[in-house]
Amino acid sequence: MSDNKRNKVLERQVQEMLDESKEFKSYGLKTQVVDDVVMVSGVVDTLFEKDRLRELLAGQQGVTKIDLGLAVSTDGAIDDEDVTWEVMEELNANHGVNLRHVGAKSVGGKVFLMGTVETADEEREAVKTAAKARGVTEVVSQLNIRPGGYDDESLEAIFHHQVNNDNEDEGEARIF
Repeated sequence: MSDNKRNKVLERQVQEMLDESKEFKSYGLKTQVVDDVVMVSGVVDTLFEKDRLRELLAGQQGVTKIDLGLAVSTDGAIDDEDVTWEVMEELNANHGVNLRHVGAKSVGGKVFLMGTVETADEEREAVKTAAKARGVTEVVSQLNIRPGGYDDESLEAIFHHQVNNDNEDEGEARIF
């Protein structure tokens, strides 16, 4: 089968998957395949949905390269305070994240997670959960992993340290 024909078959396969998907059909996403690169364009509500689409595409037979030209946007105006509130609501609903030691701050849709977690799995869970909130365009983990317990430092004190880079030697921020 020629490259052009193979690209057209793959394009039709991916577009059908999007059009039939409960998660994505309401977005009206568009697919194009050029030089074996699957390109999807459109708008989704959350960073989590964008990441989920990449995961679904990677599992499709014949997909080797992905280029997501997706914007993350909401239907209405949402400010940083709203984004932070929604992130905290998502984190609160996840029992895998201890909110007593984790906080969030949004700046222009970029969410910074601050505080302390017990494991790398808890950090990944916090990042994945924060990405589900409306208005989040990027999640930056500034979480410290501290196995063996926590001290009683407040989230306000933790945020103060993070903002002032008082704890630079504890590790670099991880962008997810």
